[in-house]
Amino acid sequence: MSAFRSARTGRRSVFAGAAGALLAALALAAPPAFGADLVVSAAASLTNAFKSLAESYERAHPGTKVVLNFGASDVLMQQIVKGAPADVFASADQEAMNKAEAEKVVAPASRRNFAANEVVLIVPSDSKLNISSLQDLTRPEVKRIAYGNPTSVPVGRYTRGALEAAGLWDAVAAKGVPAQNVRQSLDYVARGEVEAGFVFATDATVMPDKVKVAVRVPSRTPVTYPIAITSQSRQQKEAAQFVDFVASPEGQAILSRYGFQKP
Repeated sequence: MSAFRSARTGRRSVFAGAAGALLAALALAAPPAFGADLVVSAAASLTNAFKSLAESYERAHPGTKVVLNFGASDVLMQQIVKGAPADVFASADQEAMNKAEAEKVVAPASRRNFAANEVVLIVPSDSKLNISSLQDLTRPEVKRIAYGNPTSVPVGRYTRGALEAAGLWDAVAAKGVPAQNVRQSLDYVARGEVEAGFVFATDATVMPDKVKVAVRVPSRTPVTYPIAITSQSRQQKEAAQFVDFVASPEGQAILSRYGFQKP
């Protein structure tokens, strides 16, 4: 009996040793855990530029993973109000950031402008309509016009303001195809589902083979982008470092490569 117990104990020791070795091997094979995830909610028009910004920031801060969340600025703001995790909020206009500040979900002292843009009217690259002015949108052959929904999308608010100033809002709205964000408006034009669409100048450069700029639209309100740290962030120091990076010469150079101007 004692020999049996001794053999059984020996087998348990072997199994325990093998299990320990396996766990050690798995630990070595597993990817390193990031010290922190920094969640950045940013306007859809910032998609390409902020992906590059995040990559550069992570190289300089190897312990941090930047998690990006893109969408219409007002939608992102509402997500944050309802408790969605976010450490930094970057908006495509001042109104969305003003709402965030009024809801007390961003730290006012951290708010700053970091980029500028302009609104343009684009058409499919193979369009034969020869649209060269906003007035051309009233022609009967122009049947569908895409623009961001003014109630929730900054480019839509800029568009509506410009068209109201030109006395064309009602005529264009009658042909309007409201989009959930600026990239959806870009897609509508790129796929030829509309005759024209309003986007930011930086968005037009994303698909140069599928769309072309027909008109540069004057805006009554400067197209500036604010950024701020959220009130709920548990990583205020890291969030501040990211905001500083966006405003730094390196961050500004990255934004410039994607067509953004200095604020």
